[in-house]
Amino acid sequence: MNYNYRYRIEPDEAVEVELERHIDTCRQLYNHYLYELRNTDEYLSYTAMQNMLPDLKDWWGDLNDVYSKVLQMVARRVSDNLDRLKVQKDNGRKVGMLTWKSPQEYQSLTYNQSGFELKNTSDQTLLSLSKIGEIPIHLHRDIPDDARVKQVTVKQEKTGDWYAIFGIETEDDAPEKAALDKVDREDMVGIDVGIIKYAHDTDSTMVGSLDLDAEYERLEREQRALSRKEKGSQNWHEQRRRVARIHTRIVRKRRDFLHKLSNYYVREYDLVAVEDLDVHGMMQLPSNSRNRASASWRTFIDFLEYKCDREGRHFVKVEPEGTTQECAECGVEVEKELWVREHSCPTCGFETDRDENAAYNVLQRGLQELGVGHAEVTPAETALPTSATDGSSTVVDAKCVVETGSPTLKERAATAVSE
Repeated sequence: MNYNYRYRIEPDEAVEVELERHIDTCRQLYNHYLYELRNTDEYLSYTAMQNMLPDLKDWWGDLNDVYSKVLQMVARRVSDNLDRLKVQKDNGRKVGMLTWKSPQEYQSLTYNQSGFELKNTSDQTLLSLSKIGEIPIHLHRDIPDDARVKQVTVKQEKTGDWYAIFGIETEDDAPEKAALDKVDREDMVGIDVGIIKYAHDTDSTMVGSLDLDAEYERLEREQRALSRKEKGSQNWHEQRRRVARIHTRIVRKRRDFLHKLSNYYVREYDLVAVEDLDVHGMMQLPSNSRNRASASWRTFIDFLEYKCDREGRHFVKVEPEGTTQECAECGVEVEKELWVREHSCPTCGFETDRDENAAYNVLQRGLQELGVGHAEVTPAETALPTSATDGSSTVVDAKCVVETGSPTLKERAATAVSE
């Protein structure tokens, strides 16, 4: 299986200057390939771009200072970007051409297969990069002993911090998925995602959205301060990094929440069903686009998908249209406005939370998608979820979502038992 491990590195001033010079050379090579693409009638494949390198080195001396595998990965980067454009075009989207990369837009280089080495000294682990030098690295978690490091990407964030991303490969295969006919009902879950309640599942568990209001308020203040600086001045660069640090903190908090929430569902259930949301299309709607962007539903779905594959769980995405309006018990369409938060079917009398009804429909569609059939997934002989003793749903605040195996879980469990 393949994983990415990300570590903080701290190059000294001389090595940092060398890193920036190598990255800028790669950026110029990237732009040169785009120039060749625009001035030729033939499609340039990765192999063709790679074969251009020996002739380029004859008249472009700076290329000789960069490790050969790093230059080849620039060609791979251009080729991959072209392939992505082709996929989008085949899907009916309007696409243009690749654009030139400015120094602010190109901030990484990649060593593939060779040219890098981890050195363990008495007091510090060093990352040695060919033609650049040795860089102290903080290995906050060990690389598995049976893993093989395939490549290393060195990247500078907009905050000015440097990171090394290790692409590793392990010999372990993903666990075999259980047969669908052997999966119990309590090991299946359908998830409906939203804004006020981030997730509402078929087990009547609701997870609140992450509260980032304080971070966004601070971001607005710092952005106003940035707008008053003279662009390109030293004060402008310092303020720009302050803004970048706030953006980074927001991204880290959001990804941490999504990782923990997706981890919970993957570890607790053998089958996970979610809506295949068209987030790009939803962002074009006239209102609430900021909250939709902040929710990062697509990231959450992607996390669920790759973690289900890794842990040997079934994962299915279903058509989202009509999941809220359709009655999960009898299938009759029950129209309701957005402000109506309860589902009440006039035909069969089924009553439940609006989002929980949608979660039931998601699971039913997921089972149909997998060929299991239209299994009964709604509660039998009940009109309300029964997760809590008073008949209400279980509500979990976003900040209470903790990773599986966390000591916090054990402490809460012990407290609950004592009470």
